[in-house]
Amino acid sequence: IFEEHISTTAKVVTDKWRGYAPLMKDYNIEQKYSAGGKNFKEMHIVIMQLKSWLRAIPTHVSKWHVQRYFDEFCFRINRSQFKETIFHKTIERMVAKKPIYQQVIKQHVSV
Repeated sequence: IFEEHISTTAKVVTDKWRGYAPLMKDYNIEQKYSAGGKNFKEMHIVIMQLKSWLRAIPTHVSKWHVQRYFDEFCFRINRSQFKETIFHKTIERMVAKKPIYQQVIKQHVSV
């Protein structure tokens, strides 16, 4: 994930999880004590939700499927966090397009 999505010149702030140690030779990683997740509250909430969601999947998560599971999780998180804008975005898209009249739809259906 780091190699594909994070520049080696970016400053990355993490908790003190030991799993980041090997990345420190190539990346500018600043580790901060997590204080039980208090410093990174939003991140820990998402991690807990992801773990819970993956545990609910009844089958083994294979390497082949894991990206699809993460994509679905991200879609669900984004949708849940931006619920108040779904209606607004739908109306916005409808207004931006030319209207389609019932007569035109009927002509295409009967063809």
